[in-house]
Amino acid sequence: MRPPDWNHIRAFHATATSGSLSAAARQLGLTQPTLSRQVAALEDELGVTLFSRFGRKLVLTETGADLLKHIGRMGDAADAVVLAASGRTVQIGGRVSISVTDTYAAYILPPIVERIRTEAPQITVVIVASNELSNLHRREADIAVHHAAPDQPGLTGQHIRDTQAWFYASQDWIARNEPPERPADLARAGLITFEDAERYAAFLREIGIPANAADFRLVSNSSVAIWEMVQRGMGVAPMLREIADRTPGVVRLLPEMEPITVPVWIVTHRELEATPRIRLVQRILAEELSRL
Repeated sequence: MRPPDWNHIRAFHATATSGSLSAAARQLGLTQPTLSRQVAALEDELGVTLFSRFGRKLVLTETGADLLKHIGRMGDAADAVVLAASGRTVQIGGRVSISVTDTYAAYILPPIVERIRTEAPQITVVIVASNELSNLHRREADIAVHHAAPDQPGLTGQHIRDTQAWFYASQDWIARNEPPERPADLARAGLITFEDAERYAAFLREIGIPANAADFRLVSNSSVAIWEMVQRGMGVAPMLREIADRTPGVVRLLPEMEPITVPVWIVTHRELEATPRIRLVQRILAEELSRL
């Protein structure tokens, strides 16, 4: 088999790391049809399928992901050589999708994204609000900020810090109800729970709150919706310190109670971590999240 054409490899690398044919074409100074032909030519040369095509969306196949892992550093080095030879200033661009919990998406991420936009205006930031890591496994996101370490092959993570969560209620709720004096009292305090009520009740019992799933009357799969109901005086729920501290009108219950420890991780695909745009966004995320 003849070695594949380097231009075809570079076209594949740009498409895989930028997230789309249009972005890769702009990066390489090619037309989109030309770039598409080069990627197709590489697939023909290797006799494999590198991308699955869903409408206009390209998703790396397993073979494509393996190839990207091997040529990633070569592609970045080649881009740097081309830029240096042409005398152009390096401008980091492309698409970066960040998966975060819905509360982080609403309350924490906006000022961080503002900094990313200031430092790298050519990067397109896509925020995926999700409480699960599954979108990262399906390659629907490049980076995830979540509260669990990576547990799948091909993912790598950075533990930023541990944060804390306590139980909160609004000042209005406290005015209408007798505040709990010990953790067990929270079971009768009108807890607002998450959709998996059985799992949540089991967790509450582990920390000394004798709750049962059948007792919950307000349930949601959205932490933002739960927090909004807390602010309206509709019940009690736990929330991360950095979010509660930014919310006027809420009061921490049982200040002597041990906090719930919640780890903060930045997780990405191992083959993408050397990509300049991913490195830049990860660095900003790490710096800003460590300050909270």
